[in-house]
Formats: sequence, structure tokens, C-alpha cells
Amino acid sequence: MSDEDPNMSTGRKTTLSENTLFGMGNPLLDISAVVDKDFLDKYGLKPNDQILAEDRHKVLFEEIVKRSKVEYHAGGSTQNSVKIAQWMIQKPHKVATFFGCIGADHFGEILKKKADEANVDAHYYEQIEEPTGTCAACITGDNRSLVANLAAANCYKKEKHLDLDSNWELVKKAKVYYIAGFFLTVSPESILKVAKHASDNNKIFCMNLSAPFISQFFKEPLMKVMPYVDILFGNETEAATFAKELGFETDDIAEIAKKTQNLPKDNMKRPRVVVFTQGKDDTVATVGERVTMFPVLDIDQNDIVDTNGAGDAFVGGFLFALVQEHSLEECIRAGHYAANVIIRRVGCTFPEKPDFH
Repeated sequence: MSDEDPNMSTGRKTTLSENTLFGMGNPLLDISAVVDKDFLDKYGLKPNDQILAEDRHKVLFEEIVKRSKVEYHAGGSTQNSVKIAQWMIQKPHKVATFFGCIGADHFGEILKKKADEANVDAHYYEQIEEPTGTCAACITGDNRSLVANLAAANCYKKEKHLDLDSNWELVKKAKVYYIAGFFLTVSPESILKVAKHASDNNKIFCMNLSAPFISQFFKEPLMKVMPYVDILFGNETEAATFAKELGFETDDIAEIAKKTQNLPKDNMKRPRVVVFTQGKDDTVATVGERVTMFPVLDIDQNDIVDTNGAGDAFVGGFLFALVQEHSLEECIRAGHYAANVIIRRVGCTFPEKPDFH
């Protein structure tokens, strides 16, 4: 491994085994439709945002499914990322494991079927109190406003699922862990258990800032997990909100990345790596003591179909290279490739095979 970056390595090819990559989060069925500004205004939505559904949004879900062109896709941020990592890996199947909570219903069956088709080893906690969660993706131009109705996803229970011996064995098998910040609203105790396990065993724990509201309203659980975070992802808006909440007193993204890297850390064998994407602008990453910019792949505006899932795809591509112990540069290159594929399609979907070399 290079001195520069103990999280990454020389790029030698490692043979992957099942359950090497572990993800845990909110499994949601995405309901995406192209809407107009009036629709956004009616429900008080910003064109490019992620929020949790409130009572006033209940009707939104009823209205959006009546639109002419509605697409249903298996979603949820973490599940998207591990699915894309598995797609980039191709074989062996089930390198990626996923935990989350669904309802015993039709939407839940769709999620199980989609995970199976994506060759992800999904172990869902199924309960009957709440229906499977959904996420309305309201698309205007190349913006997307996401409204998540967590429902069942919000019912994940550590003691009823994560703590079971058979499930914890799968956690122990993994070498790389990824949990989106969204899961902090559901089960911070589950995140901490996994994060501490990774830290104690010198394995890699990755997290995502996920949305501005996480840093604003779930700062306490986020900062409890932060000492165990080896790799932190986020986009420019999330980074700015995080910096504001922590009183960094700067809006320079490179400076924010540096200050985030230097936050207290439990396992000192691995310096924290911070990776901030900025849409079509350069991705910013901490490399050792420096902050480096990595340009994204060029794409013609006319080829952009749907930016929903671009961030999840970037993480998925990154994780694909990370589980194979590739260098940080290579991980970012794989992330850029995956995001570039996803934004040409509706939802977080992908062609049969990747074309990444």
C-alpha cells in the first residue's frame, strides 16, 4: 500500500468473494414522473432537493401515479449504490449484501425481485405494520425533487434483524461497508454497531452526507458516527450545509473537504478520505495532505435524461473499485463512469453490461 493513502492500494487485482461489500439503508420503490413548475409549487418543492414526506405530501403520491408516464424502479440511496457496484463487478454474484426493512406487500415483492435480478444478496426485515416505502421523483428538465415516504423503511430494528447471528455473520464477512446518511433518521444504533465493527477490525467504513436536512436536523447522530468514517461522500450543497452546521466559516469546497478530513477519528491507521462531487464540475477529494480536483467525463446536455441517481451511481462505481483495493484515483474514475452511464437513463437503471476499462 502507498504511504500516501492507506485506505487504497496499488491496484492489484483481488479475487472477490460473496458478501465482501455490505450496505444498509432505506429500500424504497422509486416512482418517477416528469412534472411541471406548478406541480412543484403546489407541494412547496424545490426543483433539486431531497425531503421526507409530511402529511401535506400524501396526496402528491396519489397524484403522481395518475400521470401519463410513470416509471417504477427499485431505489433507496444505499440500495442503488450497492446494486451499481454489483453491476460493475458482474461476477461473482452477491459480492454486495444489503439490509433494510420492507412491508409484506406488492411493492416489497417488486423490491425483492429487483434485488435478485441485480444479483445483490438482499436480506430484508419484513414487517406488517407499515407498507413498503416509496420515493416520488418529480422531474423537471434535468432537475429532480425527491420526496421520500419511508413507511416500512423507517421500521428497521437492530435487535430484530442486525443482531441476529445469521445476519451479523454476513456483516463480519464484509471488508467494505457503505451506509447513506439517510439511514441516520431510522436506526443510528445499527449504523454505530457496524461502524465500530469496521473500525475495530481495520476495515473500511463509508458514509454519505446524503441531503442538507441530515446535517441540519440529524447532526448529533451524524457526528457520533463521524469518528468511524473512513470515506465520506457528499455533493457541493450537502458539503456547504455540513460546513455551516459545524461552523467551518468557509464556503470553499476544498477547504471544507480538508476541515472534514481533520475531524476526530477513531482508527488512526486510516486517514479519512473526503470526496465531494459537484455535478458537472470537478470532483474534490482529499489525497493525503492535499486536496485534488478530478474532472468528470464530458457529456452533451442533450444526452442527460435524468440526474436522479447520479450521486448514488458515483458511489456505486467508487465502491466497485474500492472492494478490489484500487487507488483513490481509480475509484473516482469508476465513480465518474457509473454516474455518466446513469444520467443517460431514467431512474437508477443501467445497461446489461458495463463498458469500463
